[in-house]
Amino acid sequence: MLDRNQTVLVVDDVDTNVLILEEILKGDYNVITASNGKEALEKLQSAEQLPKIILLDVIMPQMDGKQLFEILRTDSTFKRIPVIFITVENESESELLEAGAVDFINKPFHPEIVKLRVRNQIQLKNYSDNLEEMVAEKTAEATNTLENALRGLANVIEHRDLESGEHVKRTQLFVKALTDYLIETNSVYSEELQNLNPDIIMKSMALHDVGKIAIPDKILLKPGKLDPDEYDIMKTHTTRGMEIIHELGDVKSSLYLKHCEDICYGHHERWDGKGYPRQLKETEIPLTARLAALADVYDALVCARVYKSAMPYDDALKIIVEGRGTQFDPIIADAVVEINEKFKEISQKYQ
Repeated sequence: MLDRNQTVLVVDDVDTNVLILEEILKGDYNVITASNGKEALEKLQSAEQLPKIILLDVIMPQMDGKQLFEILRTDSTFKRIPVIFITVENESESELLEAGAVDFINKPFHPEIVKLRVRNQIQLKNYSDNLEEMVAEKTAEATNTLENALRGLANVIEHRDLESGEHVKRTQLFVKALTDYLIETNSVYSEELQNLNPDIIMKSMALHDVGKIAIPDKILLKPGKLDPDEYDIMKTHTTRGMEIIHELGDVKSSLYLKHCEDICYGHHERWDGKGYPRQLKETEIPLTARLAALADVYDALVCARVYKSAMPYDDALKIIVEGRGTQFDPIIADAVVEINEKFKEISQKYQ
């Protein structure tokens, strides 16, 4: 029975060959045809649904089979379509297979052999497609599970730190507002931020203080100012955070974990190199960490904590401006000024 989802593209400049192959295959597949490589490429480029397989003659005018095949192998859209070459006895089948063809069909055609070879290759293609879909689904499922677990961990840390319960949410939305603005205004960071994936940057912000889980309660919950020794211990939450992220998985193979590492390890660095833990300077500091620094400091200023009251928004903005080029990346600090009303709206909504 004809399955319209199983399309076969036959490419041959000899009308008789095309008619024979159509007759052999039309009972099982939707058959489309082209008389040379150029016409075939045009049909592929305009197709709403790509064929499951291509039967491709070698010698044709305008663009022969080998030329078309080379184009298909280097095109991300077409390279996964299996190609069976239509050959004659004097053509090198081993050379074609070595180039990447999945099989070949000899002229003159034997109907049963044609059907079997086409069917086998389409079944392999369907199996491969289904396997890739399953892997993608499982990967997405695993990613969601990891994100949910890390979000829960972030909330545990936040409540242990006597936060209101919305600190993580606010800082994530501050970072999102900054990345959106820097991309939309075509800033010098626009392309880099797009490559870093803004959505993953925002999600990774949830773990910026994960290292606080290793800080003793008597220091973490102290209502007053920390003494120098206590402050040194508090600063270790950056390195402990980095170590915890490493225990969760391979940061080299996960952009999500890489952003988590950069943010928790680098959000207390300063533009002038006087931050901690590594005294990184300017663009030595990962861009994600520079965004996180502004979001975290702004939230600390405008929101009440057990050891301080909330600062007026205008006063907080003045501190951001004063830190431009010393504590903060000047471009990101300028962005905070430009979208300060958005920051204010976020902080008021998530108390």
